[in-house]
Amino acid sequence: MSGVEVAEVAARLRAAGCVFAEDEARLLIDAAAEDGGDLNALVAERVSGTPLEYLLGWAEFRGLRIAVGPGVFVPRQRTVFLVEEALGLVGALESTPVVVDLCCGSGALGAALATALRAEGRTVELSAADIEPAAVECARRNLGPLGAAVYQGDLFAPLPDDLRGRVDVLLANTPYVPSDHIADMPPEARDHEPRTALDGGADGLDVFRRVVADAPEWLAPGGHLLVESSPEQAVVAAKILTDRGLLARVAESEEHYATVVIGTRP
Repeated sequence: MSGVEVAEVAARLRAAGCVFAEDEARLLIDAAAEDGGDLNALVAERVSGTPLEYLLGWAEFRGLRIAVGPGVFVPRQRTVFLVEEALGLVGALESTPVVVDLCCGSGALGAALATALRAEGRTVELSAADIEPAAVECARRNLGPLGAAVYQGDLFAPLPDDLRGRVDVLLANTPYVPSDHIADMPPEARDHEPRTALDGGADGLDVFRRVVADAPEWLAPGGHLLVESSPEQAVVAAKILTDRGLLARVAESEEHYATVVIGTRP
């Protein structure tokens, strides 16, 4: 990789509005070299708005390379905070934690949590589910090596009944963008990622409400539901949790620009 090559590719990317043009240029050059691909074709696709992660075939998430592909939600860096919160809660458990990654997309959350626990010498019983076939295929690539089962279907519907009442940590990265705000999203998300992974309904909390409605029967006593939201939605989301008999807490991170709403079964 020459400096001239990086500069030329970065100039094309910068002209198309890519903020981190030099970094992206290096990644695309490396990807073309590793796979024997056509660099010009990769750059042209990126300039046209295709997400960088789709072109690379992976996204970085909490130090891991998470496989992603077209039609799969790209994990956001702010969601690392949700995983950190979950790890703090799992740390209090003496037994093997039972974890479900719902609306799992690529399975990034479950993979990051399970990998962190393995690094501590702990095991985890991990399951995941998503409604999108492309996401399920991708999640199986990421979670299969960790011994996780990945199911396709709507929210809790595809999960095995023996998980009812046993889930210690329920990660649910539900879509929370209000429908009217989808048009304001960056084109690479709006035009490429599945609408089901973005659109949260009129106030952004439609899918969240559905998850909370059924969560108490799946959570173990003392089990936790963790969901990302916007700061503006957090108060309403917390009330939805308490209305269903869960103890609500809101966690915020200035570092990650993230808000996580946590509901605990008494």
